[in-house]
Amino acid sequence: MQKRVIFMEQSQELSKALEELTRATGIALDIHIQPEASKEKIDESIRQIRSLCAAYKEKYNKNYFLLNLMTGTAQDCEISERAARLHIRAVKPRYLFLLESSKKMDETVTEVLKQLFPFQEKIYLVPVNEFQLAMLYPVKDGCTSEDIHDLAHTMIDTLSMEALTHVQIAYSDLIPDLHALPSAYKQTALALRVGKLFYSEQSVFPFNKLGIGRLLHELPEKLCEDFLFEIFGDITSEHLDKDTLAAIDKFFQNNLNIAETARQLHMHRNTLIYRLEQVEKRTGLDLRQFEDAMTFKIAIMILNYLQSERNVSHE
Repeated sequence: MQKRVIFMEQSQELSKALEELTRATGIALDIHIQPEASKEKIDESIRQIRSLCAAYKEKYNKNYFLLNLMTGTAQDCEISERAARLHIRAVKPRYLFLLESSKKMDETVTEVLKQLFPFQEKIYLVPVNEFQLAMLYPVKDGCTSEDIHDLAHTMIDTLSMEALTHVQIAYSDLIPDLHALPSAYKQTALALRVGKLFYSEQSVFPFNKLGIGRLLHELPEKLCEDFLFEIFGDITSEHLDKDTLAAIDKFFQNNLNIAETARQLHMHRNTLIYRLEQVEKRTGLDLRQFEDAMTFKIAIMILNYLQSERNVSHE
């Protein structure tokens, strides 16, 4: 009789655990206890189900809440209450990082990042999609913008070495609380897009350092096309070979210094001068003059932007 009572109590506990699992995950399991099953085995099954529920709530409910908050689908009036229920501090200075890889991110990426911050106050890693991961990073007094920039590079180097994953990272301005998270996410998404369009040779894109790329990204397409025709006429990018464009880019990086550019390219300075003169013949722009160099740089950035937009529209 006593054994039957214990069996019924365990059955009820198991049913409650399964109901909790369904509420937390949406997964409905149908488990029947065999009469010959020992009390210890049933208790262990109940414990495992409840551990699964706890782990799911800890990992996925927080992520679900933060993702909804980032993308603007969470109600502003519910933020503080839901954050408190999930034990997330609503008021805390943080940066939002958005990491993107050209290949799908797996659990290795999140594990490497967790190991990178073992003693850091709670960080949140939120998968956005298969290729993007957001990280909400709390900061302490004295943390500078240089520290945050260095941190982004550290994450890139660590993931490259330990997860064999190359990422590009955008990060937001400092936000005071979770209510600013939707704005921070828009900042990082814009910074990542502008960075990849105009500064593809870089890996870190701070929202507050987008430079002229921020302005060019907002220009109407027709205005961009008119500007390109004014500069290049009927000349297309195909008329400027890749070697010449690479040499010009290096020339700009060296602040229009011909001798230093030729040295870095292992090129005779007269060869570089010849290439610059050929560009001047085709466009009327003397790239040794600052104003013309700036005009050409902007034109190339706009040209790359339009090509990217057209490639996206054709996908």
